[in-house]
Amino acid sequence: MLDLGRLKALHAVAVHGTVGAAADVLGYTPSAVSQQIAKLERETRTTLLERAGRGVRLTDAARLLADTAGRVLKLVEEAEVALEEQRGAAIGRLCIGSFATAARGLLPDVLRGLIEHHPGLDVRLTEIDPPYATGAVARGELDLAIVHDWANTPLPVPESLSRAYLGDDVAEVLIPATNPLSRREFLEPADLAGERWICQTEGSICFDWLERTFHGAGIEPVVAYRISEYRTQIALLDKGIGVALIPRLGRGEVPDGVKAVPLRPTPTRRLYAVWRTQASRRPAITAALDVIRQVAP
Repeated sequence: MLDLGRLKALHAVAVHGTVGAAADVLGYTPSAVSQQIAKLERETRTTLLERAGRGVRLTDAARLLADTAGRVLKLVEEAEVALEEQRGAAIGRLCIGSFATAARGLLPDVLRGLIEHHPGLDVRLTEIDPPYATGAVARGELDLAIVHDWANTPLPVPESLSRAYLGDDVAEVLIPATNPLSRREFLEPADLAGERWICQTEGSICFDWLERTFHGAGIEPVVAYRISEYRTQIALLDKGIGVALIPRLGRGEVPDGVKAVPLRPTPTRRLYAVWRTQASRRPAITAALDVIRQVAP
């Protein structure tokens, strides 16, 4: 009989590419993952990992076994969901992922609601950007995630996931009070040509939105400051540096030295919860969605 924990370790290496990455996901040390796979090799009398430079690669036999392990782990999850559903209580570990501003502006109330009303849940929270969150949910590393996208920058969602729309989050242009544009009733992209933008790095949804919006108006935005955290962006703005587009969710109070000016057309993020469709009946998922829907408005 093959050990399920060892199969899980092999499957994690196959999915994530390295022993170290698999260890991070599983919450083990790399040494523990290597030991699990070594035991599986002895158990199956088959070489599963081969050295490849500083890393390892899976043998053909390992890939076959990892594919089978994926199907087995899916069946195990279905069995766990069925048992939890039969008991009818939201229990066990629930791993939630969220992008930064929702983790600050939405999740504290969600976590409080789950702790108060579902004491049998062991809730864990990980801050993670939407493009990575959907993959983590699909792979089973997270049970549920709060994600967002923009109308002109949709977020791809794997077919194995379900999602629930939670609402819209309006963004405004934040400008130092010393900038004459801060006194305008509203702004259009053409008004901001030549301004020095503060924005997340390439590959982020916000960066993609900025490029697509201004390229659509025939403008090349000047991204001079690449800052991931909105509070850091606001700190720069308060010193008279740059302009930024910042959503309201999790933004907090704007300093006196910074003004929020509406942009036309209004930039709006769409917020969603995503989870694996096969876990939809799990009481922990339905309980979390109920609390999220209460808090989100």
